[in-house]
Amino acid sequence: MKQRTLAAVTATLTLLVVGGCASNNAAVTKDPATATLTIKKSSPTPEVPKKQQKVTNAIVATVNDDIITLYDTNREAQPAISESEKKGALNDAARSQIRRTALDRLIEKKLTEQKIKELGIKVSDEEIRQAIDDVRKQNNISSQEALVKALAGQGLSFDQYRAQLQEQIEKLKLVSIEVRSKVHVSETEMRDYYTANLVKYTEDESYNARHIFFKTGEKASSDEIQRSKTTALAVLADAKGGKDFAELAKKFSEDPAARKDGGNLGNFKKGDMQPELEKTILSLKPGEVSELVSTPIGFHIIKLEARIAGTTKPFESVKAEIEEVLYRKKSEERFSQWVKELRSRASIEIRELDGLI
Repeated sequence: MKQRTLAAVTATLTLLVVGGCASNNAAVTKDPATATLTIKKSSPTPEVPKKQQKVTNAIVATVNDDIITLYDTNREAQPAISESEKKGALNDAARSQIRRTALDRLIEKKLTEQKIKELGIKVSDEEIRQAIDDVRKQNNISSQEALVKALAGQGLSFDQYRAQLQEQIEKLKLVSIEVRSKVHVSETEMRDYYTANLVKYTEDESYNARHIFFKTGEKASSDEIQRSKTTALAVLADAKGGKDFAELAKKFSEDPAARKDGGNLGNFKKGDMQPELEKTILSLKPGEVSELVSTPIGFHIIKLEARIAGTTKPFESVKAEIEEVLYRKKSEERFSQWVKELRSRASIEIRELDGLI
């Protein structure tokens, strides 16, 4: 397997930073067999009616020796809440579920941060600079000033973005140590994937055809249309009678290019042509001439020269692509399992504040 550079992977992940963080739908596990986890529920103070309470911050969870606050959770949840509100009314249950999902992401983030600290993982200024350069190249951003402007449009300062990049690279290094080094994609797996997904690696059938065009246009009078049709039918009879189609196109077609190429339409695939023409072409056999085809711009006579069967790309030409697909899939699965194992060894306490989380 070829070496996967940190910079290349970083550039991929940092696109997520520019576009916004992806959500994580994992749920907080409460099974004592899989995690040291306790749930505490705090009731509102009896003397103050619930509707009058307004808690702006509180500790909602502890992860080993670190805490997660209500403020942290609300800030993490806000993008998803705003997005849901744009789509319609958001009830209390849905809002609470978004916050719980956000809290779960923060718990996993704390666990990875703690592991990064435990392993002494560091990120150099040069690594961050290289990552920023990669992001600029992938997003066609010409200068540092343009990047700062693009980040401002996302509501981020450059320093904030730099800090996020550092976190991403630290996580990548952690994943490389704990996950990627343990992932292997075998030749058999790649060949099995190739065989099961041959459609992905097979090009569509293509066609080669010629046409003779008689222009009418939307503003043509009925007499003009009739005259054009009469001429077209006469040429059609000659074409079906065996006269050289390319020579007929050069002589009669009102397509300017036809005088040079004999009405050659070249090679094309499904979806490349006007629907009326494509339907006719698909119904023809090689060497066959169509009936008169009417379109909004005029009349067409079509001859299908050849059908070119779709070819399947050889395994060796797509091997690297398949390896990357399987490697990424197995890495994600392994990372998910690693996080579960990390949580199972952690001491996690969630305090459910009634009406807040």
